[in-house]
Amino acid sequence: MNRIGIVAGGVQPAAGVRRIWLKRAGIAAGAIVLALVALALGMVAWMSYVPADLDLSTTRLSAQGAYRVSYEPRRGPIAVNQIHAWTLHVETADGRPVEGATIAVDGDMPQHGHGLPTEPQVTTELGGGDYLVEGVKFHMPGWWVMDFTIDAGDQTDTVRFDLLLN
Repeated sequence: MNRIGIVAGGVQPAAGVRRIWLKRAGIAAGAIVLALVALALGMVAWMSYVPADLDLSTTRLSAQGAYRVSYEPRRGPIAVNQIHAWTLHVETADGRPVEGATIAVDGDMPQHGHGLPTEPQVTTELGGGDYLVEGVKFHMPGWWVMDFTIDAGDQTDTVRFDLLLN
């Protein structure tokens, strides 16, 4: 029995050769699908990773120790997919309120590589070292960070807060 059959329009491989080719193509396609599934599962695991040693405190010293900074949501717990405001309190390391500071606000989701869907900012100095931060929105649950750069005349320093939202 030959492996090549003559059919109208040209030469075709016999059915046995076609079956072998189809089997090999199926194995290759299956391997590709399996690799893509493994890659997707790896990405999900990486994107949902949360460091075990996160400091979720709402009061922190700034990076260089110039300021003690705390935040408090103005209306209850922080909710996903809602725009909310915070009161940010800034004082010197020895407890004196910092007034007249310029404060830049930024936030992102470290494992996802994207920032906030809004551009929160300090809108009002409330006095006594308190500042109103408006426009904060987290559009998905998970690990977020909020960064504040505080410039109070002769001293510029940064502070980062970790948040874990459900």
